[in-house]
Amino acid sequence: MAQEIFSGRFTADLERESVTVFLIGMRANRWWKLGTVARVAAAMPRMLRHLANNPASGMLGCEQWFGRTTVLLSYWESPEHLRKFAADSESPHLEPWRRFMKELAGRGDIGVWHETYQVPAAGVEVVYNGMPLFGLAKATTHVPIGTGSNTAKQRMGRPAGGPAVPAG
Repeated sequence: MAQEIFSGRFTADLERESVTVFLIGMRANRWWKLGTVARVAAAMPRMLRHLANNPASGMLGCEQWFGRTTVLLSYWESPEHLRKFAADSESPHLEPWRRFMKELAGRGDIGVWHETYQVPAAGVEVVYNGMPLFGLAKATTHVPIGTGSNTAKQRMGRPAGGPAVPAG
């Protein structure tokens, strides 16, 4: 299914004080151990389905890239939402994480990594030109760039919840 491409320049309107950016991935250090790599990788789609079906979980949206090192970029309401999901025995994260730590951690076959950033809305600047819905604009609100949001400086200096495209 083809994604709609938006002609012109767009930005994201966060409509919040801050956003939590969470990067997570894995690296197939011993790529020839395909069964092990596939077993670890198979846990992520279940987690993403759970998060998509439970908006109260706090995940706003995500993007993924695959290769020897995978990357999942996700946007969250808050660090508390992210930590609650990670520690919740009812969510599909805790059990696969415990299994990984017990069976695979330290063997070197697969590396896992993550980074978390709490970003104030006034410190965010994004621009999309000729793109489908993507990234932070897909996770929040996709708006055209116009008067008052034409430059990176104007977009980054907006107050939280301030208009992305001022009237007039």
